[in-house]
Amino acid sequence: MPHDTPPRRMPDPAQPLKQAIAARVVALFNDRAKGEAPVTRRPDGLFGPRSVAWRVHGDVASMMVGGISSLLLQMLHPAVLAGVWDHSNFRSDLHGRLRRTARFIALTTYGGPEEAHAVMARVRHIHDRVGGTLPDGTPYHANDPALLAWVHVTEATSFLNAWRRYVEPRMSGADQDRYFAEMAQVAEGLGAAPVPRDRAAAQRLIAAYRPQLRSDARTREVRQFLLKPASTEPLAGPLQALGNQAAIDLLPEWARRMHGLANPLLGRPLLRAGTLGVARTLRWAFR
Repeated sequence: MPHDTPPRRMPDPAQPLKQAIAARVVALFNDRAKGEAPVTRRPDGLFGPRSVAWRVHGDVASMMVGGISSLLLQMLHPAVLAGVWDHSNFRSDLHGRLRRTARFIALTTYGGPEEAHAVMARVRHIHDRVGGTLPDGTPYHANDPALLAWVHVTEATSFLNAWRRYVEPRMSGADQDRYFAEMAQVAEGLGAAPVPRDRAAAQRLIAAYRPQLRSDARTREVRQFLLKPASTEPLAGPLQALGNQAAIDLLPEWARRMHGLANPLLGRPLLRAGTLGVARTLRWAFR
């Protein structure tokens, strides 16, 4: 019997531009000098394709904004700041740390179970060597469960807040709680305790840590390096600056005050519109 020939799919004229944008973004998160390649999505990993974590962690722009915002929160804890100050080359490679953190998230979210558990074991091993004494004489250790809990709750909260602001403003409360329940697997794998399993518990935990938080000259110095654009390219530099401002805007008001960072109300609509535009462009490029 005669049949219709399927219509030939027309080439997408925007495909070269999409590929160029996607390639630049992929290069930001994978150190090709070390042989790193993009993480392959494995449905048999810790979460799976139907998880909230797969959804939230798949948006590049909101994850970048949430990641910077979480670091600004984390460094307000004196022991976290001391670990960065005493054991990292933040002055020359702070953005390398961001790349390594992003790869850890990709492996634990999308990698197979053996990849996820291997990278968690590697981080625990690194933390074994990170410790010292705060300026006031208090000892600290990176594998302290309470310190790991602070890092975890600020990270998960910041990623979720960025997702809700720039991707899914009407995200259900049930899905928000599911996200914290899913991410608890990674926190517990690293040795954190206590670990929140819903949004309300996360908010209570952050409130409980607030009396321990401080901001001083060392905080300001690390913050300046974090917010300094890593690229001098005409396009990349302004985009990084926009992302940094969006990360500051994402912070709770009390955290902005501690950092001494301004967040002018009149500039918020323009800032958020610009960030939303970048987020949509990146989603378009990866589609």
